[in-house]
Amino acid sequence: MAKVKSLAELKAMREKLQSNLDLREKSNNPDAMVQVKVAMATCGIAAGAKQVMEHMMEKADELKLAVVFTQTGCMGYCHAEPTIEVKVPGKDPIVFGHVDNKRADEILEKYVMNNELVEGIIPVNYEKID
Repeated sequence: MAKVKSLAELKAMREKLQSNLDLREKSNNPDAMVQVKVAMATCGIAAGAKQVMEHMMEKADELKLAVVFTQTGCMGYCHAEPTIEVKVPGKDPIVFGHVDNKRADEILEKYVMNNELVEGIIPVNYEKID
C-alpha cells in the first residue's frame, strides 16, 4: 500500500473505500447482484478464507463487478475450506471448495462474468464421506 502524502489523498482514499462499502452493505436490491458468502468459521479462517475474501473483493473491484460480499459461519464443509457460496441472480447458489486466490480469480472471471462452470463445486446433496 502506498503512503498517503496529503489530506487530499486521504480524503480521496476514504471516498473510494466508502463507495465500495455502500455498494456491498447498503445495496437497495442485493438480489439483483452477485452474492458471495465466505465461510469464516474457525476452520475457514485457519485455511485462509480471510485472505481469499480480501483478494476476491479487490479482484471484483478491478473487474468492475457488482458483487455483495458477506461472511458466514460454518457451511459444514470443513474438509474443503476455504469454501465460498456464489449466488448469481436467477440461478441456484453454488458452493466452491478449496478456494485460493487463483481459484477465486477463475470463479469471478469464468463463472460470474461468462457463466462457465469451474472445478471445485461441492454437490448440494453432499453430506458426509462414508
